[in-house]
Amino acid sequence: MSEFLMPSLGADMDAGTLLEWYIKPGDKVHKGDVIALVDTDKAAIEIEVFEAGVIGELFIDEGKKVPVGTPLALIQPEGAGISQETPLPIAKEAPGFVVPEAISTQGLPQLTTEAPHVSTLMLEEAKPKPATYRATPAARKHALELGIDLNTLKGTGKHGVINKADVDAAVIAKEPVVRLAETKRQRVSPLARRLAKELELDLQAISPGKNGVIRKADVLRQADRVPAAQSVAMPAEKAKLEPKAEEKDARFAGMRRAIAAALGKSKREIPHYYLSQPIDMSKALNWLTEENLKRPINDRIVPATLLLKATALAAKEVPELNGFWQEEGFKASSAVHLGVGISLRQGGLIAPCIHDVDQKNLGTLMLNLRDLVKRARNLQLKSSEMTDATITVTNLGDQGVELVYGIIYPPQVALVGFGKVIEQPWAENGMLGVKPIVQATLAADHRASDGHIGGLFLMAIDKYLQTPEAL
Repeated sequence: MSEFLMPSLGADMDAGTLLEWYIKPGDKVHKGDVIALVDTDKAAIEIEVFEAGVIGELFIDEGKKVPVGTPLALIQPEGAGISQETPLPIAKEAPGFVVPEAISTQGLPQLTTEAPHVSTLMLEEAKPKPATYRATPAARKHALELGIDLNTLKGTGKHGVINKADVDAAVIAKEPVVRLAETKRQRVSPLARRLAKELELDLQAISPGKNGVIRKADVLRQADRVPAAQSVAMPAEKAKLEPKAEEKDARFAGMRRAIAAALGKSKREIPHYYLSQPIDMSKALNWLTEENLKRPINDRIVPATLLLKATALAAKEVPELNGFWQEEGFKASSAVHLGVGISLRQGGLIAPCIHDVDQKNLGTLMLNLRDLVKRARNLQLKSSEMTDATITVTNLGDQGVELVYGIIYPPQVALVGFGKVIEQPWAENGMLGVKPIVQATLAADHRASDGHIGGLFLMAIDKYLQTPEAL
């Protein structure tokens, strides 16, 4: 049994807002499964789980902002199940939890036998029962949503308190619980409910997605299906989904603060050294032109793909620049997960990674790059893409920049920069000519390497770009 914590999605993250759960207690998960959506100062990130098991209790409600390291959920070993013989910890481990000493029914909706579709069991129990139980606020809310009478449940929390997991356990184990009403109930995320209301959509007409929960994507799919005759005001309503100017300004300001905090710390704590080397791109570009003639238009490769693959192979060859600086010193990575600097349309910068770049062919790498850029700009990234990068590349050639010196993104120890490919005079074998040249730069951590190692690394990039057919 282990806790799933709010992950750190980069050196510039202190806290995150849980937007949506994609799972519920009792669901089986496998390593790599996406289980939640978390909002950071930079983007909304899909969070993956890194162990297999069964989801126990969800400690944090959707919409709540919590610090990095806060327990979000409990994961039990697969096969353990959820039962009242295996007590689960209650949400007291989440910040700000208070176990109520007594439960008041004042203000709760009055349930009567006049509700539609009343069950036989309910008619037998028509007389209201006093609230003799003690339950957490989350358990009371969940029980009302599912139509469960808490008087029939036994709490597994401290002092017999009923927690949210007890409510789910009763449903999953098909315990003899009393339904308050047999009316059809839907599980809807708060965000999806708000969007449906803004778009004036009937939740009953929306098909739920994964785990039977209606989420934002399900609402938007239904909005696209509404016939034009029924959606005269739909464009205006959809416009409500776009962030307001002040919201965009606030997110942009938050992103700039996050970037400033992380990179300011990087410059203060990491002893940077910088190197640059001009690289002749004539062989690479000539080969690329011929290669693209053999490919369909949608499968053609851009020059940036060659630069990424050459960098990854160089990082494999010079491992002193591929890894992380930790308290005990430098730890090299056996894999090359290449962070790619991407500018966002709404402003700001993000550097998610492509995994195992050294092992991918150029066609696959091109597809991965296109997909990563698209999802980054739509703010649809996964947590592993934000945390696994072992070395980062920034390419400002498209902006006309000839030379770029970057700042290392901790805990990495190196950042590679590429500028614009420009024609320059070039002397080779005693002959002077004009060649397409790109300036490759390296910002490296002097604690992990020195100029000699950095020089070998840039030479390795040059070497691989001179044999593009081998990439």
